[in-house]
Amino acid sequence: MERADAARNRARILQAAAALFSDRSPQDVTMDDIAKKAGVGRGTLYRRYPDRASIAVALLDEHERALQEQLLRGEPPLGPGAPPAERLAAFYAAMVRLLEDHSHLVLGTEVGRSRFETGAYGFWRAHVRSLLIAAAVPTPDALVDVLLAPLAPEVYGYQRSALGLTPPQITAALTTLTATLNP
Repeated sequence: MERADAARNRARILQAAAALFSDRSPQDVTMDDIAKKAGVGRGTLYRRYPDRASIAVALLDEHERALQEQLLRGEPPLGPGAPPAERLAAFYAAMVRLLEDHSHLVLGTEVGRSRFETGAYGFWRAHVRSLLIAAAVPTPDALVDVLLAPLAPEVYGYQRSALGLTPPQITAALTTLTATLNP
């Protein structure tokens, strides 16, 4: 069980980091910046979070857990009860919102090979795989990562900044991929 003072420090650290990360790139925020803004000592900060990435992961985890809960128990089409193609389209739309709102955190935690090692990616993979199985797609394992690839933070960031695509344009393009699940 977490001590009350430790819980307060954790909350202050996460709140300070969220404020700093929203003002500038996580790579431009130092651990000292976070400790000062949170009003905690460096030792307190480093005992709980060894680096900026671990703080970004903790912040992102809250948002990803909320989406996971909607996928498991939410209203259709995001939650159970809708056909697989509709659920995948709703998942894409929810992920675009998550990436748009929290890309500064995602880019600090889920890039390159490390993306495949996060618990969230494992959850997204299991969700998409279950939709492929429900749609009776042959060899779902060959397609699941292909369907998740457009949600890579680097891809999303490139589409937004270099190509100038809007979230609705990206969502519409991703929705075209859901045709693979139609009978």
